[in-house]
Formats: sequence, structure tokens, C-alpha cells
Amino acid sequence: MKRILAILVALLLMAPLMTACGNQEGLQDGYYTAQASEFSHGWKEYITILVKGGSIVSVEYNAENASGFIKSWDNTYMQNMLHSNGTYPNEYTRYYANQLLEGQGEGGIDAITGATSSYGSFQILAQAVLEQARVGDSSIVFVDTAH
Repeated sequence: MKRILAILVALLLMAPLMTACGNQEGLQDGYYTAQASEFSHGWKEYITILVKGGSIVSVEYNAENASGFIKSWDNTYMQNMLHSNGTYPNEYTRYYANQLLEGQGEGGIDAITGATSSYGSFQILAQAVLEQARVGDSSIVFVDTAH
């Protein structure tokens, strides 16, 4: 009887540890968004993540102009940036988002040459959106991304 009781007590003590292992960084399930508080060069960047089962399952990183048009859809901007910087929004937004998804907010994000300004903004927005997910606050957080 004492042995059974000891096993039960041990299992009860281990239960919080086992649930914490499956819950990456204590992320709460839901959608979370961090958005730049100001426009920069006509665009306002944002990150939206979806957390399920304590893990990030989806990441969207992009920017929109004052009318709500998405930066990675702007073909003229894409062509101009590709020729001057060697990259373009549809490439680097997916790259940065994928690194956040793969690293689950734990790993570092590698910068892409030609998109260093967006890299800095992404880092700031990623930290803010992860904090929102940790506390379970699904309201949009507005962040100063000026660097």
C-alpha cells in the first residue's frame, strides 16, 4: 500500500513537468498579432501566429500600406527591390516566418542580405507576438519598430 501511495505521489509531482514539456515556452493556444505602431517607407509590418497544442503551427509576416494592400503582392515594389537589393518581400517574409515556425521562437533568425531593415523589425515583432502568446492575450499589440 505504501508503495502504491509513493508511486501516486511521484506521478502527481511529475504531472506539471510532463505538461510543461509539451507546451513550448508556455504558449497559449490562439491567434496572436504584433504590428508596427508606425508606417515605415509607406508600410506597416506585422506578424500573426497561430498556436495549437502549445506549439506555433502557422506564421504570417508581411506589411501593409495605408489602404491595406499587402507588400508582398506589390509587383512593382518587388521588381525594384530585387534589382537594387537582391531580394524582395515575398522571399524574405516567407524566409523569416519559416525560421520562426521551425525554431518555435527558441532559435535565432538569420538575416537575409538586402532585407536587414525588415530583419530588425521582424526580431522586435517576433518577441512581442511571442510574449502575447505566452500570456494568452489575443489583442493586437502595437510595437515601436524604429531602429
